[in-house]
Amino acid sequence: MRGYREATVEGSAAALPAAVLAVDRVSVRIRGRAVLDDVSFTIHEGELTGLIGSNGAGKTTLYRVILGLTRPYAGSVSVEGSGLSRTNPLVGYVPQKIGLDADLPLRARDLVGLGLDGHRFGFALPSKARRELVERALEGVDAGRFADARVGTLSGGEQQRVMIAYALVSRPRLLLLDEPLANLDLRSEQEVVELLSRVAREQRVAVLISAHEMNPLLPVMDRVVYLAGGRAASGTTAEVVRPEVLSHLYGHHVDVLHVHGRIIVVAGPSLGSAEAMRAEKADAAADEDG
Repeated sequence: MRGYREATVEGSAAALPAAVLAVDRVSVRIRGRAVLDDVSFTIHEGELTGLIGSNGAGKTTLYRVILGLTRPYAGSVSVEGSGLSRTNPLVGYVPQKIGLDADLPLRARDLVGLGLDGHRFGFALPSKARRELVERALEGVDAGRFADARVGTLSGGEQQRVMIAYALVSRPRLLLLDEPLANLDLRSEQEVVELLSRVAREQRVAVLISAHEMNPLLPVMDRVVYLAGGRAASGTTAEVVRPEVLSHLYGHHVDVLHVHGRIIVVAGPSLGSAEAMRAEKADAAADEDG
């Protein structure tokens, strides 16, 4: 896969600013199995990149490496040239699973404020500067109108906006979102995609969005990192989502169809059923292994 990856990344690098996120030949083994294999890509300031792959492809493991929660077997990850740790202020993160009870006495503005000082012991002291940062983060994602509502009573799309504000309030350089479109209706999905595109452009943040399906991201996605079987291809959609590239990645023939503005990847199972199940379990196990 190296030939495709180097051609796509290096071929367009001259027109891009310095990388915010650099993943360099990362490999991860969990319980003796290779979950990521020689993965390399970069994300630049103001770019929105889709991390695309099915269950078991390695998306969860890759996020854990970037967040400093899983140590790679080989390779390195850096944000603006610095190595990662579990508490890196340069990285904002929006998890997929958010359990917010309707009776939880926590307003949207309170949750966003936790993005500034929720990692500290004790209660946050009110200050004008803190209030202004929270208000700015809420307005930046068009969530000011429900800032005083209990987060558990908000719709899925509204909760997603609040969580994005939470991740952005500390002004990170890299924003990671884990399946942010899951369980959203079509309208909310489109609104969140447009919002993230605007955040990347206006706030000059490098945005990485994991997803099973790339079509909702196609109108705004600058680049794609396509994961299959722990290996990756990266570049623009036109460079990566091609039969010869994906066939090499999957290890068998893949067709790429363009139908009414959507991309359909047609392939038989790339792994036997037992091996596919082990792959999915190994990637899920990354949630438990630090």
